[in-house]
Amino acid sequence: MVAPFAAAKAYAAIQAQAASLAGNVGASGPSTGADGHGFSDVLKTAMNDVMQTSKTAEHQMVANVQGKADLVDVATAISSAQTSLQTVLAVRDQVIAAYQQVMAMPI
Repeated sequence: MVAPFAAAKAYAAIQAQAASLAGNVGASGPSTGADGHGFSDVLKTAMNDVMQTSKTAEHQMVANVQGKADLVDVATAISSAQTSLQTVLAVRDQVIAAYQQVMAMPI
């Protein structure tokens, strides 16, 4: 189960990225924004965020084993990492489906 705060935070982050990219599309074309951020940069950022949340969850688990962290903090970190991973997997599945549709188009 996804915590409402984590879902709202993820939604706000995606909204901010989409707004910044939408503002840059008109200036320099659809593939790259005015500051050089394209789709690949957004994917790299998302993957880095997933890795960071996973590492945070691992550090929280180790801290809990050592008696330095609360169980609530560990559960929150694990939930956040799980949500981030599920989001990346959903985006990956959509990208693969779009690629397959493009490849199936007649020339």
